[in-house]
Amino acid sequence: TGELQYDAGQDGFIDLMELKLMMEKLGAPQTHLGLKSMIKEVDEDIDGKLSFREFLLIFHKAAAGLLQEDSGLMALAKLSEIDVALEGVKGAKTFFEAKVQALSSGSKFEAELKAEQDERKREEEERRLRQAAFQELKANFST
Repeated sequence: TGELQYDAGQDGFIDLMELKLMMEKLGAPQTHLGLKSMIKEVDEDIDGKLSFREFLLIFHKAAAGLLQEDSGLMALAKLSEIDVALEGVKGAKTFFEAKVQALSSGSKFEAELKAEQDERKREEEERRLRQAAFQELKANFST
C-alpha cells in the first residue's frame, strides 16, 4: 500500500479550501474567484476539485505555454518545487499526495489547536466562576 501512504483517510483530491491553503503556503495567495478559475481551467470532470490527473494538466499546460503568465495556475506550476519533466509522473504523484496529506493534516491540526484553545478558555472561565462563588461565600460568612 505504498500508493496510499500519504492519503491517510483523505479523498486524494485538492479542493478549493485546500488549494487556497496551498497557494498561501506557496506565497501566492489567490482570491476566491481566482481559486475557482484555477480549478475550472483543469477540472475535466467538473467536480470542483483537482485529481492527480488534473493536477498534472497544470504542468502540461505550463510547459506548452497554454497558461497566462499572471494566472494562479502559472504561479502554482512555478512555485510548487516540482518539475514534471525532470521528476516525471511518479515524482509528481508523490508531491501531489504529500501536499494532499499536508493540507488535510494542516487543517486537522488547526482544528485540533482551536479545540484545545476553546477547552482552555472554558476551563479558565469555570475557574473564575468558582473563585467568584467562593469569594461570595466567604464574604457571607465573614459578616
